[in-house]
Amino acid sequence: MDMMKMMKQAAGLQKEMKKKQKQLAGQTVEFSSAGGAVSITMSCDLKPKSIIISPELMESGDVKKIETAVLDAVKGAINRAQDEAAKEMKSLTAGMDLPF
Repeated sequence: MDMMKMMKQAAGLQKEMKKKQKQLAGQTVEFSSAGGAVSITMSCDLKPKSIIISPELMESGDVKKIETAVLDAVKGAINRAQDEAAKEMKSLTAGMDLPF
């Protein structure tokens, strides 16, 4: 493959990646923890959109339990968003034998 063709292909890939990043910013995932007591909605560019904590969990007054449930939900939402973003980005490079 000649250098000009590679550069043109790289420029096209960069343009598609920017387009995909914008698309991911509009796509959301949700993750719940503590049996659904805490739910996090996050965009696939890792921007939190909402956190819902059930009244029952709040009324328990168990601060440690609330903190743990929120932390678990945040971690789960981040992992889910990253997985979705990686899957989408990988579709751009299918057949190119790149490490991501």
